[in-house]
Formats: sequence, structure tokens, C-alpha cells
Amino acid sequence: MIVRYTEDQVIATVHRLTRSRLLAFVEAEVVSPMESEQGPMYLEVDVARLELLCELNEHFELEGDALGVVISLIDQLHGVRHDLDTVLRVIAREAPDVRQRIGSELLGSRRKRP
Repeated sequence: MIVRYTEDQVIATVHRLTRSRLLAFVEAEVVSPMESEQGPMYLEVDVARLELLCELNEHFELEGDALGVVISLIDQLHGVRHDLDTVLRVIAREAPDVRQRIGSELLGSRRKRP
């Protein structure tokens, strides 16, 4: 079941979030609500993202462009992690000799790093 939050509900759920902070995050395009007849709606993933944004904003005093860069890097890291999980599942289905060769290559490349 997909849970959707109104602006008021998301502000009540994310304790450090204020309406002005939420609007600033939307304007900076670091969170993008869905438009509906009831107005902007947020998903659970948006709530988690808003919690992280509030933490980055408060603890590291990141705003605007800097916040956008950091959250973009986090998004990229999540994408790479997903891709790596997919590659690992595919490798796990390969024959033992193939897995061994891949493992040896990975270990060899780690030793070559500065």
C-alpha cells in the first residue's frame, strides 16, 4: 500500500521540518512532491529524504546548491549500490570457476590502488 502525506502531515511527521524549510527544499528541487487534487503529496521515501535533508541542513549548515550537490551524490551512491547488488546476484549464479576468476580480479585491483 502506498502511503501519501499532505504538506501538513509531512510537517507533523518530520519533527524538525517547518513549512518554510519544506518550501525551500521544494524550491531547491531536492524533494519533489506529486501534484494531486488535494495539493502536493509526499511519499514515504520523501519523508525519509526530508529527515535527511533536515539533518544535513542543521548539522552541516548545508543549504540550496550545496544541499543539492550532497543529496545528488547520495542518490548516485544509492544507484551504484543497487547496480552492485544486481551484479553480485548475477555472479552468484555463475559457475564456481567464473566466480573464482572474478574474485581474483577484484582482489588484484584492490592491491593496485594507491
